Amino acid sequence: MSVPPEIPCAARVETRVEDDCLLVELGGCWRITERRPSWIEAVAGQTPARVRLAFAADIGPWDSALLLFVHEGRQWCRETSTPCDLSRLPGPVQQLLRQLAVANEALKPADRSRDFLSMVGLAAQDVWRKTCDITTFVGECVLGAAGLVRHLNKFRWRDCLEEMQQCGAMALPIVSLISLLVGLIMAYQSAVLMRQFGADIYVADAVGLVMVREMGAMMTAMILAGRTGAAFAATLGNMKANEEIDALKTLGIRPVDFLVMPRLVALAFMMPLLALYANALGIVGGMVVSLGILDVPPAAYWVETQSAISLSDVTTGLIKASVFGLLVGLAGCHCGLQADRSAAGVGRAATSAVVTGLLLIILFDAIFAVAFNVLGL
Repeated sequence: MSVPPEIPCAARVETRVEDDCLLVELGGCWRITERRPSWIEAVAGQTPARVRLAFAADIGPWDSALLLFVHEGRQWCRETSTPCDLSRLPGPVQQLLRQLAVANEALKPADRSRDFLSMVGLAAQDVWRKTCDITTFVGECVLGAAGLVRHLNKFRWRDCLEEMQQCGAMALPIVSLISLLVGLIMAYQSAVLMRQFGADIYVADAVGLVMVREMGAMMTAMILAGRTGAAFAATLGNMKANEEIDALKTLGIRPVDFLVMPRLVALAFMMPLLALYANALGIVGGMVVSLGILDVPPAAYWVETQSAISLSDVTTGLIKASVFGLLVGLAGCHCGLQADRSAAGVGRAATSAVVTGLLLIILFDAIFAVAFNVLGL
């Protein structure tokens, strides 16, 4: 009575060279739960011209372990540009290998790398698109302002008054604190320098001129950019996400006239008033420091401040404040109207409104500095 040969339990790989081809024979039992050979160990550093895979005579039961080994070998052949012949493998194995290759390609991440010229081109397209959007928005605001002048009775004064309260009266506490501290800091730093030359009284000149011409309008605008500009962007972005702006367009109402113009008018009116208030508190802060450190009486400080500040200084500060208010409103409303229709998009719009507003404030302040110097103001 003949005894059938035992099925080998360990996976085995034998390689031999036939002409210029490396023949890889797979034998034994291939189980995913057992240790399987590695393709790199099987090849052992050889660089054949071709690779052919086949089953040995003692091949036993096999599962996905064998498929993974063959797939590893095919990947190695692809990387080394070596032809791989799978024709000697059974049809079911070849079919499963094709399915494995398709699944592997589907899981492979897409190549998102771009060369330098592509990145420059895409960035240029993005800048051009954003420039066109901003230009269109500013043009719509100009048309809305012209329509406002012609039809004052159609303007939403109630909404404008509510926005004035929000961006004006409700901003007084933070504007008061920041302006007073700025005046204290400038007076203290100026006092350290002026005391060396015995010119204590000129602290009033330094604080008054800097607050009236520069810091009052700029600090107020920065406060409103972080407070009101972000609020405008969040409100309009939320309205866009809820399709309220789409409903206005469906009814034939321009969102710029209905939503943007009341906010711009409110900021244009309130910014100069807030700037004047900030100037006064900054001067008061300088007066406190001068009285406490330099022993300068408040009356003398106020007289020196009046002699240092002229009407042109106040006018330049008010012009800056009005323009800064419009810039903050434009940045907040534009970012809100361009926001994505999601909660994350509203957050990004608020952040973008603050950054854009601050950038525009600094940019136009530099332009004003050059223009006023040329005009002698």
